[in-house]
Amino acid sequence: MATLLQPHLYLAFIDAPIMLVVVGLAVLLFGADKLPKLARGMGQAKREFMVGQAEADVVAERAREDARKRLTAESAATEATTETTTPSDAPKTT
Repeated sequence: MATLLQPHLYLAFIDAPIMLVVVGLAVLLFGADKLPKLARGMGQAKREFMVGQAEADVVAERAREDARKRLTAESAATEATTETTTPSDAPKTT
């Protein structure tokens, strides 16, 4: 069983010659003039993803804060009503 600190076995086989072959195939498939455009597009996509992730984190934090405030207000209201109400089932003495 692999943990986060142990590298996966299939990643151990990726070394410099294999990376050079992959880059060479990319140049052959896409052409030398297309690679900068491809890399630029990947960079922009990553940047947009990171911005979207940051916005989602902000929205999630606001939702958590709102839920905490609601829970605190509901528990305070419940405590206030429990302290001020008297049981109606209690026997009345006359």
